[in-house]
This record gives sequence, C-alpha cells and structure tokens, in this order.
Amino acid sequence: MALYVDIEKKLGSFHLRAKFEVDGETLALLGASGCGKSMTLKCIAGIEKPDRGQIILDGETLFDSEKHIDLPPQKRRVGYLFQQYALFPSMTAEQNILCCIRSGTRAEKRRALAEAVRMFRLEGFEKKLPAQLSGGQQQRVAIARALASDAKVILADEPTGNLDTENGKVVIDLLKKLVKDENYCVIVVTHDPGIAAQADVVYKMQDGRLAVEC
Repeated sequence: MALYVDIEKKLGSFHLRAKFEVDGETLALLGASGCGKSMTLKCIAGIEKPDRGQIILDGETLFDSEKHIDLPPQKRRVGYLFQQYALFPSMTAEQNILCCIRSGTRAEKRRALAEAVRMFRLEGFEKKLPAQLSGGQQQRVAIARALASDAKVILADEPTGNLDTENGKVVIDLLKKLVKDENYCVIVVTHDPGIAAQADVVYKMQDGRLAVEC
C-alpha cells in the first residue's frame, strides 16, 4: 500500500510544503509544535484542503488541485488517530468499533468486531466505557476503530503523548505490526526523537518544510 504526498498550503504567514512517499512502512514526521506536522495529516485525511498538489493512495487520487479532485474523508480509506483518542464517551469499546464497520450483514459485522477485539487484545474490555479503560486500552480501541472503517493508511497524531513509557511502546509495536503483517502504511507525528527512531523512515519538519531524511 503506497501513499504519495506532494502538497502546499498557506495559513497567513505560514507556508506548508510537504513531499514524501511511504510504501508499506512506518514513517515519522518529527518536529516541534506548530511546524506543520498535524496540518500535513489533516490534509491527507481530507479534514483540511491543500492549496496545491496531489495525494495518491495505491493508484487512487485522493486530491489533485489541477484536476479538481478532492475526495471526502469517508472515501479516502485513511484512519486518523487523534492524540485525545476521540472515542465516544457514552459508547462501550465494542460499540465504538462497531459504529465504523459499515459494510456487510449483521453477522459479518459481528465477526469483524470479534476479529478486531482479538487482534487488539481487548478481550474482557468489550463492554467497558472509555472512562473505564486505561490510556493504552483506549488507544488500542481507537486504532481498531480506525481500521474498521476499511482504512489502509493510519495517521497517528502524537499516539503516545498521553501514555506512559510501557503503554507507549505497546502502541508503537502494534502500529509496526500492522505494517509488517498487514501491509498498512503508518505515518506517526511526534516531537519525541525516541518515538521517531522506531519508525522505518524519519523526516524532520521545521517551519512547514521537510528537512533532510534521517
């Protein structure tokens, strides 16, 4: 699964220029707050619209400014992991996952849910509300929910920012396993060089620009 990104976006005096390609691997965007990392993810996901450029996922154009193509987020097969998890607080873990399984019969959806629970080691926590889960468990639910929407690319915005070291490592290892075993592309945004170093490819971002590859 290959993702090609070549975009520009201006916000006042800030000018984002991001060009890279990730193909069945984990890519980290490393930089301080405000350098354009999260904006890059939002443009890929379709939450923000670039001023110019292209975003292509496995041969399918998600965005092309010249051809006036701009697919809505729900059609991009991109899963977005917010730093605060963004789980529905009044829904159980399994309900949070199930709400994003949109295709198939009821029985097929339940089988897909069971597989997600198994894959993300959530057995015994299916009926728990987010407030009853640890930070690491909430993040695993969030990843399972993102993949349940038929995502092929995972965009992780500071995925370990609210976790302790042990749970942070579990989440990063899980994302890397998805890349290795399932051929997903994962883009991790982080300000932590230690987290970035665990990715296959690392780019430093400063003032909206990607610096030399690490």
